[in-house]
Amino acid sequence: MEIESSIATGSGQEVKLVYRDIDSILELEGRMVSGVHAYCFLGDKLVIVSSSKGWTPPGGSVETGETLEEAVIREVKEETNMKVVKHAFLGFQDIVEQSGTITQSRSVCIVEPYGEFVADPDEDITEIKLIDPTEHKNYFDWGAIGDHLIERALDWKEALR
Repeated sequence: MEIESSIATGSGQEVKLVYRDIDSILELEGRMVSGVHAYCFLGDKLVIVSSSKGWTPPGGSVETGETLEEAVIREVKEETNMKVVKHAFLGFQDIVEQSGTITQSRSVCIVEPYGEFVADPDEDITEIKLIDPTEHKNYFDWGAIGDHLIERALDWKEALR
C-alpha cells in the first residue's frame, strides 16, 4: 500500500509525504532511514508521549552505528521506560522537503514497563499516556497515513501476541 499526503511544517512550508507498507526490514535495504516511530501497546492500550510538539507515538533519530530495531528499542525505553517485548516493522515514510528527502520507519511493538516513567534522558518527553487506540485522533492526527497505520498496528498487535 502506498499513500501520498502533505503537511504544513511549523514554518508554514508544505512538504510531501509518501508512506509505503513493508512486510520485511529487507525492503528498507539501501535506504538511509534517519528516524523511527513505534505504535506501542501495553495490553490493549496505545502508549503515546508528549513533548513541546504535542502527542505522538514514541520515536526519534537513529544514532550512528545503530540498527533500526536498536533505535526503536532505545527510543521506546528512553521515552516511556518500557521494554520492547515484540516488534515488527509496518512501513516507512518519505518526507520530501526542498532540502531533500528524509525517511522514517514505522513499527508496532508489544511493551512492558521497567518501572514508573520518571523522565526522558533528553528531556524532550514530559508525559506518557496509555489510551484506547480508537481515541488517538484526540491526541494526534496524521491524516490518511495515520488512519492506515493505526489499523495496520492493531492488526499486527494481534498477530504478535
